[in-house]
Amino acid sequence: MPTISKKGLLMPESPIRKLVPYAEKAVADGKSIYYLNIGQPDIKTPEVALQAVKDNDIEVLSYSRSEGSESYRKKLAGYYKNHNINVTHKDIVVTSGASEGLLFLFSSIMDPGDEVIISEPFYANYIAFSVASGVKVVPAVCSVDDNFALPSIDTFEKLITPKTKAILICNPGNPTGYVYTEEEIKKLASIVKKNDLFLVADEVYREFVYDGGTHHSVMEQPGLDQHAVVIDSVSKRYSMCGARIGCLVTKNETVRQTVLKFAQARLSPPTYAQIASKAALDTPQSYFDDVIEEYVERRNTLISELNKIEGIKVAKPKGAFYCIVELPIKNSDHFAQWLLEHFNINNETVMVAPAGGFYSTPNIGLNQIRIAYVLNKESLVKAVHILKEALKIYKD
Repeated sequence: MPTISKKGLLMPESPIRKLVPYAEKAVADGKSIYYLNIGQPDIKTPEVALQAVKDNDIEVLSYSRSEGSESYRKKLAGYYKNHNINVTHKDIVVTSGASEGLLFLFSSIMDPGDEVIISEPFYANYIAFSVASGVKVVPAVCSVDDNFALPSIDTFEKLITPKTKAILICNPGNPTGYVYTEEEIKKLASIVKKNDLFLVADEVYREFVYDGGTHHSVMEQPGLDQHAVVIDSVSKRYSMCGARIGCLVTKNETVRQTVLKFAQARLSPPTYAQIASKAALDTPQSYFDDVIEEYVERRNTLISELNKIEGIKVAKPKGAFYCIVELPIKNSDHFAQWLLEHFNINNETVMVAPAGGFYSTPNIGLNQIRIAYVLNKESLVKAVHILKEALKIYKD
C-alpha cells in the first residue's frame, strides 16, 4: 500500500479548524453556536473594494505579473510611506495571502534543518509553514503572567545556534493581542544585526492598536535593510479574508528575487482580488476609527465578563482582536469538544480554539484557549456566560 510522506505525517492539524466537524454536528442537532474560535471579522468589507470588482469591464481574465500588478504595488508603496515605511513598488511581492508569503520566505532563507526563533505562543500555522519547509521552530516562551511581553535579550541569545537563520514575530500578536514596544523592536534589531539573522515581522494587524498605543514596524528601524522582512495582508485590515491577497516587503534584493522565483512557479496572484485590494487602499481613515472603537469596546466587554469567572487568568490585548485565557481545567482540547458535543444553555453553545496548538513547547498552553472577539458585544456577553456555566459542571 502506498505510504504518506514523513512531512505529511508531521503536518499538524489546525487547532482552529479541527473542531469543525463537531460544530457541524452540533448545528445539525439544532444548536446555535457563538464562534469565538476564528479571526473572521464580522465588520463589513469596505464598499469601495467590492464596487471596484463590480464595476470592472475585464473581458479576458488573464494572468497578472508574478510579483503582482505594478499599479497595485505602486499604490501599496504609497500606503507604506504613509506609515513611515519608505519602500518602492520594487520592494514588494504580492502573494496569495500572508500565508503564501511566509511559505515562500521560509523556503528562500532557510534550508531543511535550519532554525527560526519565534516568540511563543504564536499563530498556529507558523508550525505548518515550518514543517512544509523542513525548518525547526525554536520557541522564545512568553507568559500570560506578564501579558506576553518579549523575553529578555539573554533569552534570545541563548537560543541562537549556528543553524539559526531568523527571528519571527507577529506584531500586533495573534493569538495574544500583544503590541511590541519601540524598545523591544530595537532590542530585536540589535540581536539580528549582531548575529547576522533575518528579522521577520507578520504585521497584518498593524491598524489594530488600542489605548493610544503606536505600532512600530521593523522596516522603520535604521540599519535593517538587509535583515528586515515584513509579511502583510488585506484579510483583517479590510475584512477581506476571502480575497487571499498578501505581500512580502523587504529592501533585501537577494531575498526578494529568490521569493519571486517561488512566485513565478505558482504563476500569479488572483487578478480580481488585486483589483479589490488596490481599491481598498482608498478606504478613509474614518472606517478604521470606527472599527478600532468597536474592537476596543468588544475587548473591554470581553475582559470584563471573563474576569467575573472564578479561577481564570486573562491577558489584556493591546491590539489585534484575540486574547489568551487560562482556564481552571487540564485539557482545553477536550473542553472545547465537550462544549460542542455535550453542553448548551437554551440550545446555545460556544466554539473556542484550544491554545495548545499555538505552542511548540510540549505541555504548555494545554489549559488555555484563544478567543477571537469578532462578535458583537451582546453576543460576547452571552458567550462568556455559557463558558462560565460550563466550567461549573465540566470534569476533566
